Amino acid sequence: MEKLIACGSDHAGFELKRLLQKQLSDLNLSWEDVGSYEDDVCVDYPKYAAAVAERVLASSGGRGLLVCGSGMGMMIAANRFKGIRATLCHDVTSARLARSHNDANILVLGGRLIGISVAHDILKIFMTTEFEGGRHQKRVDQIDDLSFNA
Repeated sequence: MEKLIACGSDHAGFELKRLLQKQLSDLNLSWEDVGSYEDDVCVDYPKYAAAVAERVLASSGGRGLLVCGSGMGMMIAANRFKGIRATLCHDVTSARLARSHNDANILVLGGRLIGISVAHDILKIFMTTEFEGGRHQKRVDQIDDLSFNA
């Protein structure tokens, strides 16, 4: 099964999500948009965090992208799902480590806090960095043992 990147945003993250979806296509990565679909209507971000989390869990090896104003609410909501490791990244180092050491499967960005160029760099690193496994696997398993389904 091809890896699918589920993308979601609220109204505050809508425009950055659209720009990053173009980048995903340029990287030859398949993606699905679960909403929101416009930026002029105020929406509740937990709905979109849940939709992305559910699709990531349903797709073996799938990843997700969430964008809201700060990224914090989306990250909190997505991490309510067992098996989801959503991480808010502000630079390429945090994105690389989130993937290589923590096997993060959802990238969260704050559309009002991060520049477009930096967001593009973070997305590329997050989507192309593989999990190292090894000594890190034990800790990822411990994280998953702590979580509960929403």
